[in-house]
Amino acid sequence: MSLRVDPVRGVVLVLPSRARLSDARIFLRTHRDWLIERLHRLPQSIALTPGATVPLLGQDHLIRHHPEARRGVWRQDGEIHVSGHIDHVPRRVVDFLKAEARRLMVAKAHELAARIDRKPSRISVKDTVSRWGSCSAQGAIALSWRLVMAPDWVATYVVGHEVAHLVELNHSPAFWAVVTSLGVDHHGARTWLKTNGAHLHRYQAE
Repeated sequence: MSLRVDPVRGVVLVLPSRARLSDARIFLRTHRDWLIERLHRLPQSIALTPGATVPLLGQDHLIRHHPEARRGVWRQDGEIHVSGHIDHVPRRVVDFLKAEARRLMVAKAHELAARIDRKPSRISVKDTVSRWGSCSAQGAIALSWRLVMAPDWVATYVVGHEVAHLVELNHSPAFWAVVTSLGVDHHGARTWLKTNGAHLHRYQAE
């Protein structure tokens, strides 16, 4: 058995195929103090409410609420403005960020794919947890909408990484040669995501 605390998924308990549930309970009780201590170390979630700040392309934006306005959500002068009822602000901010991610990253994926004479069969933007992006054998690319909160060069790397899989569906030297040919900063971006990636999952609509 193994037990760890993931900054995104929380408590992760891995059991052997023949393990009994009763053994798992005993294992958890045995490591209760360790588990509580690790959970207390996790960064707290950030609610996307008026007055909070949320990064967009790596730059913090203050969330401002305009209850009487009828403009939906808009970005202006380093701020994200939200109209309507205050209870709807967090969800509207998330929807705005997802739309921005879809607009920016889908265009970037097509642009990079064209450089290597490839075309994705589909590009989707999701709230992925374990990976920032993926590419199927059929050429379907999936990307995390949370990348829109990272600096543009970081998001561009992830997009380029998945686009490169349209040529090499592996992580061989040939694959990394394709990534390099796309001109993305894979060393710096991978370091940034390893250091800061979990922070992007702190922002929640609820």
